[in-house]
Order: sequence, then C-alpha cells, then structure tokens
Amino acid sequence: MSTLVVIGYDDQFKAEEVRLSLMKMQKDYLIDLEDAVVAVKDQKGKVRLHQAVNVTAAGAVSGGFWGALIGMLFLNPLLGMAMGATAGAVSGALTDVGIDDKFMKELAANMKPGSSTLFVLVRKATPDKVLDEVKGTGGKVLRTSLSHDDEAKLQTALSAQK
Repeated sequence: MSTLVVIGYDDQFKAEEVRLSLMKMQKDYLIDLEDAVVAVKDQKGKVRLHQAVNVTAAGAVSGGFWGALIGMLFLNPLLGMAMGATAGAVSGALTDVGIDDKFMKELAANMKPGSSTLFVLVRKATPDKVLDEVKGTGGKVLRTSLSHDDEAKLQTALSAQK
C-alpha cells in the first residue's frame, strides 16, 4: 500500500527542489515513488500542476509505434503511425495515474499566491535517510496517510535547522 504525503511551501520553487531531491534518492534506491507532483500557485492565483510523468507524450509514442506496425501490415505505415499516435495521445491524456488531479487542484486552491505544494505517493522508503534529506526545507505537512508519530517526525525534520 502506498503512502500519501502532501507538503506545503511558502516559496514558489521549494517544492520542485525537494521533488528533485526525492527523484535523486529514488535513483539511489532509498525511496520508491509511485507519483510526485508539484502544484504552484502564481501571483495571479492560477494553479498549475507539474506532473513527473507526461502520460500524453508516452501514449503518443506508444500509439505511434503500434500504429506503424499495424500500418506495415496494411502497406501504409505513415498513415498507421499518425492514427496510432493520435489515438495514443488521446488515451494518454484521458489516463490519470497516481494522485487524483481533482484532489490536488482542490487542495492547491487554498494555497497562498507565490507558494507551492509537493504531493508524493510513496511505495516504500528508508525513513531515516529520507528525513535527513528533507531536513530543514521548511515545509508544512498538509495531508498524509502516515501514522501520527511518523507525521510528527516528518514535520520536525522539515522545521529543523540544517
């Protein structure tokens, strides 16, 4: 079962910085992320979600491959590739993996202009090393499926001085 952690930052760029740290930790096998999304509320109040994976582009590439393959069978690979890429892009755009976009936008609507929020869905982690990495980043835990004790440890690490 995955664990949801939502951390708010007063800085517009801090959530992205922490997400990049977590992605680096994932390459080192210290954390296994199912999804990591950054929501930014600009000075005009517009909320933008920055997904870690672009499912529309992935769908287009996959669809283009399968379309070309099927097109070769019917002696028109270019038409098959174009149709496959279009179908793949549409199916990718309609696919929602990881954290629900509606949930993220509703929570991000309450953010102050010029702030950011990090939404992370974690499959598994090495808690002590993850806490050391996020220590002193200054975020505030907004929502989580962690136990009360683990949530308190996370908030203490976020608030600590480096």
